[in-house]
Amino acid sequence: MELETLFVIGMFLTFGALLMTGFPVAWVLGGTAVIWTVVGVIAVENFGANLWFDYSSSMGLVPERIWKVVNSETLVALPMFIFMGIMLDQSGVAERLMNSMVKLFGAVRGGYAVTVIVIGVLLAATTGIIGASVVLLGMLSLPVMMQHKYDKGFAVGTACATGTLGILIPPSIMLVLMADRLAVPEASVGDLFMGAFFPGLMLGAMYVTYAMVRPLLQPHIAPVPEGTEKVTWSIVWEVAKAVVPTAALILGVLGSIFAGIATPTEASGVGALGA
Repeated sequence: MELETLFVIGMFLTFGALLMTGFPVAWVLGGTAVIWTVVGVIAVENFGANLWFDYSSSMGLVPERIWKVVNSETLVALPMFIFMGIMLDQSGVAERLMNSMVKLFGAVRGGYAVTVIVIGVLLAATTGIIGASVVLLGMLSLPVMMQHKYDKGFAVGTACATGTLGILIPPSIMLVLMADRLAVPEASVGDLFMGAFFPGLMLGAMYVTYAMVRPLLQPHIAPVPEGTEKVTWSIVWEVAKAVVPTAALILGVLGSIFAGIATPTEASGVGALGA
């Protein structure tokens, strides 16, 4: 086995071991890189190892690499979009959406799963962070679905699959990073947002279809809750009041980008202020 292969295996094992200690992922990633870079430099310069890098081509390039990152106007959007997601999380808007939409879809077989997916799509269009979406959806939806005797695999799968929409539906943190890293001038953040928006909505629609069709074929996985309220105009109005602020924020951020009024970096400021 070649020495480079052993280094790669060692890096993955080190990353996995440090991750299990509970340290933040950012520190684990950075620490693993530094540790194995030092090991590689020592192996090359002191033991004559046949590796592609030395000090000047690894550690010596760190300042230049850091300068390129902090000098990027595109990456200014990241803390703004993250701030927007945190503000929405702390505002309790997801809880209000859950409580109101459950009354709207609760009487339908699989209605709780449909509620989770709809809320997940709205959260994905406001946070762009997978971890936050999955954790929030899990905390909000799983106790309710378990209480109403939903199949455990169906309930957990719904929350996890819907949470992953945060990486696709704009404003996605991953798409901002991808636009900054791609060495293609034409690959702007706005273009990536436009390219991912409709596939993300299509995927959400497919999730909703699955959540409604499968319980019809297997009624035991998502029974109709007992004692559900009849849908009235007051419930519809309650849902509208919960959805409109979030939808207005999404329209302000994505609408300003797609209409060419603002760049993604400027739109991130609009989203942060709106949140």
